[in-house]
Amino acid sequence: MRSVELSDVLAARSLLDGVIEETPMAHSRWLSTRAKVPVYLKCENLQRTGSFKIRGAYVRISRLSAAERARGVVAASAGNHAQGVALAASMLDTKATIFMPEGAALPKVSATQGYGAQVEFAGAGVTEALEAAQQFADETGAILIHPFDHADILAGQGTVGLEIVEQLPDVRTIMVPLGGGGLAAGISLVRERHPDVTVIGVQAEDAAAYPGSLQEGRPVAATLGSTMADGIAVARPGDIPFEVIAAQVDHVVTVSEESMSQALVGLLERGKMLVEPSGAAAVAALLDEPGAVEGPVVAVLSGGNIDALLLLDVIRHGLVAAGRFLRLRVRITDRPGELMRLLADLAGLQVNVLNVTHDRSAESLGVREVDVSVEGATRGPDHREDVLRRLAELGHALV
Repeated sequence: MRSVELSDVLAARSLLDGVIEETPMAHSRWLSTRAKVPVYLKCENLQRTGSFKIRGAYVRISRLSAAERARGVVAASAGNHAQGVALAASMLDTKATIFMPEGAALPKVSATQGYGAQVEFAGAGVTEALEAAQQFADETGAILIHPFDHADILAGQGTVGLEIVEQLPDVRTIMVPLGGGGLAAGISLVRERHPDVTVIGVQAEDAAAYPGSLQEGRPVAATLGSTMADGIAVARPGDIPFEVIAAQVDHVVTVSEESMSQALVGLLERGKMLVEPSGAAAVAALLDEPGAVEGPVVAVLSGGNIDALLLLDVIRHGLVAAGRFLRLRVRITDRPGELMRLLADLAGLQVNVLNVTHDRSAESLGVREVDVSVEGATRGPDHREDVLRRLAELGHALV
């Protein structure tokens, strides 16, 4: 297994000249205030194909021989790596076959096909899709473009780190979403020249393979739970990135689904940035522990490819977690005027009612009673608690 060094990243940058965008570094006043240190956003969500993945994919495919390219390439991905490989293969005149999990987000599937790749579906997650891709490679001779476990992939992703230290020379902490490890490992190689920079990897707590692997001292498979952050839901770290991360990454932390959804909503509202849940992981970690890291801090927004339907669900989830969405159930007498009184009281308390439903079938209901479920928007957790208290004072029976 060949080790990866900063010199590999520098060589990869030359290959990527004119191919990728040097994505912007945006100062965030909102996050700087919350984190109590200067915070900047490295906007890889604005990269070609909507994520950093094009960097590693292009470097890997460009280094194949003519004979290897003639055999075509194959990859497995829930979306971002798929699009990166598809575009890179198209640019390098190479046929690409991409295995995606069943139920992959339709916009990601369409985008991958739009870049010219043949899409096949296999399994419920990336692990099963990767197994299918490996089998396809064995049967056809196509070259497998692994999403993170290859030296060329790390070198390409590491060019994000070069841009960070050039755009913000006094950076002290870089926070990076962490799945298989290609991006975090590649970025951490800048420490060869900048040893004073702290690199922190951020995983979804329901899909965190690195803490256990680091404790064991080797990559071990973790049991994946359900997470909205499919871009970093990887059961087992890659061997090559694990070696680099164990040596160069200072800490690995985990964040909850609630934290990621709140971070995504905050980035939309305050940062005017659209990101996918995994792309918001670094910001979620900052919000979880403000003031815990040395600034200036760079949070990498690793991707912005999110299905519109998932975005609606995540926004709602984030609003609930932030105390800005109210769900309550009130038992009223089933007679004219009672529902109007409840809605009038909610209006007087400045609740924007979004949805109202009736339930007359609950076993606990008495004769001529009905439960009313109300969903509404509030101004925050203090307002929500005040609404609940005032409703009880006004005689409404909350159940």
